[in-house]
Amino acid sequence: MATARTPRFLLLFCRSCRSLRGPQSRAYAALVPGVSQVDNGSDFLGKKPHRKHPGILHLPHVQLPQALADAAQLMLFERPMRSVEKQVQALTNYLWSRHLPVEPEELQRRAAYLEKKFLEKQDSAPTEEKLREAVLHALRKTTYHWQELSYSEELSLIYMAARLDGGFAAVFRAFHEIQARIPEFRPQTLMDFGSGTGSVAWAAHRTWGQSLREYVCVDSSAAMLGLAEKLLKGGSESGKPCIPGVFFRQFLPVSPKVQFDVVVSAYALSELPSRADRIEVIQNLWRKTSHFLVLVENGTKAGHRLLMDARNLVLGEKEKSPLDLRPSFVFAPCPHELPCPQLNASKSLACSFSQAYHPIPFNWNKKPKEEIFSMVILARGSPKEANRWPRITQPVLKRPRHVHCHLCCPDGHMQHAVVTARRHGRYRRYDHQSKCRKTCSSSNASLSCHRDLYRCARVSSWGDLLPVIAPSEFPPSSPDEEPPEN
Repeated sequence: MATARTPRFLLLFCRSCRSLRGPQSRAYAALVPGVSQVDNGSDFLGKKPHRKHPGILHLPHVQLPQALADAAQLMLFERPMRSVEKQVQALTNYLWSRHLPVEPEELQRRAAYLEKKFLEKQDSAPTEEKLREAVLHALRKTTYHWQELSYSEELSLIYMAARLDGGFAAVFRAFHEIQARIPEFRPQTLMDFGSGTGSVAWAAHRTWGQSLREYVCVDSSAAMLGLAEKLLKGGSESGKPCIPGVFFRQFLPVSPKVQFDVVVSAYALSELPSRADRIEVIQNLWRKTSHFLVLVENGTKAGHRLLMDARNLVLGEKEKSPLDLRPSFVFAPCPHELPCPQLNASKSLACSFSQAYHPIPFNWNKKPKEEIFSMVILARGSPKEANRWPRITQPVLKRPRHVHCHLCCPDGHMQHAVVTARRHGRYRRYDHQSKCRKTCSSSNASLSCHRDLYRCARVSSWGDLLPVIAPSEFPPSSPDEEPPEN
């Protein structure tokens, strides 16, 4: 079992983070009064095209490893079931529309409110038994009935057919965020809580390869663990594992001293029956994290709210762990540790992302799909070590000669930025008295300081980082610079 290692990696991690903080902050971005823009004078792109600017994090269509796809097809073929396609669609719809269980305190509050309403409507006081029956009947009709899923062998196979490829795509995209921003990070140990079909181990192996030497997959369902192990062995019980060093267990490691480089919970927190259980699990997972805690859920309001609760819980315990005193910070997707502006908006929205993928080629499953998911990656260290560029939180609207970007900014606010070719995409000449020339470090920069922002924005996508600073200072368009109509 893995244990906490020497601080050798911490030096490497901090060095790589300083490289992000230094060159990217100075060489990639500079501030011109009134306009957030990329500093072209420092040649931050080098020989790379704009479509590969440092904030690009989205991936093309993700595909399952061929060995995993073949094993899944073989297992479903060996055990034919009636109406598999309908069962897969029904389970997919159920999991997507699922809400969190109602807490006992909330049930008591609703019951008290209904009892008061019934008493106000009645001329004569009803008996206690009739009042109780009326309240329970109303609660059953108005309260979401959450049920814990018990995965049998058959339901596990249906879950595999429904969620193996989409879950793999979401987790692989989350791992890609770490790899792209800190390529020097080479984890050796990983723990997956609520491992299910084992897709996290496959995604981690594709991301970091032979660097990982130990995977611990934890799931309370024995049927799921058996399914994941068979997938790992090519669909049989006696084959050789495609990934070495994978261990399966039904309970979390007991020792509080055992830590893992990467700890993952993908679509598992929403399966816990109460908020108290979620708090206990999140605290345990964070204690077992030596570098990154990756949390992934459905890209719904319920999934996003659950992740924000987990985020706030971990951030609120910065100095409370006696075994690891390093504080926590948000590595992705938020560029800040402030309250989520999506939840505080007048009309709350889910902070979600999209990852395209090629599904397992079952008969009913041949067209490319998209996985809509929410994620939070928490890390140990200091937020000053993180790269704080605004995150694009919605699909980029590309229009003739202008681009609409919805950004989550480092100041904790949402910003709707309209980046135009006229304002942010051309060379501009300024006289010696202009503020722009005084701000830019060279005459060459003053000629081209606006050029790259429009091009970078136009090639960016939902979930990418926009390499600018102070995005909240995008000025309102002047009357003569209004973007053209669609």
